[in-house]
Amino acid sequence: MDFFVSQLLNSLVLGALLFMMAAGLSLIFGLMNVVNLAHGSFFMVGAFTAFSIIQSTSNFWLALAVGWVPAAALAVLIERVFVRPMYNRGHLNQVLLTFGFIFVLGDVCRFLWGTDIRSVDPPALLDGSLHVGDAVLPLYRLFVVVFGAGVGGALWWFLERSRLGAMVRAGVDDAATAAGIGINVPLLFAAIFVLGAALAAVGGIVASPILGIYLGMDIEILIPSFIVIVIGGMGSLRGALVGALLVGFIDTFGKAYFPDYALFLVYLLMIGILLTRPQGLFGIAGRHV
Repeated sequence: MDFFVSQLLNSLVLGALLFMMAAGLSLIFGLMNVVNLAHGSFFMVGAFTAFSIIQSTSNFWLALAVGWVPAAALAVLIERVFVRPMYNRGHLNQVLLTFGFIFVLGDVCRFLWGTDIRSVDPPALLDGSLHVGDAVLPLYRLFVVVFGAGVGGALWWFLERSRLGAMVRAGVDDAATAAGIGINVPLLFAAIFVLGAALAAVGGIVASPILGIYLGMDIEILIPSFIVIVIGGMGSLRGALVGALLVGFIDTFGKAYFPDYALFLVYLLMIGILLTRPQGLFGIAGRHV
């Protein structure tokens, strides 16, 4: 039972991290129709930035509060100069462009932080465990789950209750109509691109005490994040949440009970969704990857 509870927590932790990645990726894909393969790079930049802040100040909370800013600033530059001209040039051009940025941002991180694997400790407040029966649950992992739920709640309020969120939903449903009623679609696109990058960076910061910080972590998180939006449906916050939890549970319990088939089970679920509901569980009919 204690093993099951521990794996349940690990599933929720992975789901929370994937949600923070996939929510922004899903909105960028759903609203802007842009395939951003460099999205994982923002996750990595956030993690490395957090490492520098924590190394200098020994303050994890400061890293969480401001560590996403460099990734967001990079996103402003990349969207305005490089991505915006590609909006109407097809997915192949977008894929080639953003694939190139994986290497560019990877080399920037290599230059600034080197090739060594870095690590940070959880904040002292969360450097302990909670005992539930025979199960030992690290406090920091519980924090990640609660934090992910808080991010999800804040995003839900933003999309469902705020005026800007209403504009985003209108843009996801029909960007041309949104422009016709006076919504500044290019500015909206830029805001969503930066929001997605900031969310990815926050995910990298939160993940750093668990996963470590290293070159290549961008690709490792990007692939399951794309699987999440395939399952959940692009442009859907609810889809990102459900998809992240499904992938988190299948991957974690698969590795625990069927280690040779864990990855196969995740891809099997994705293939099943693509065959039966190409737009994803909560995606808009006719719009799919």
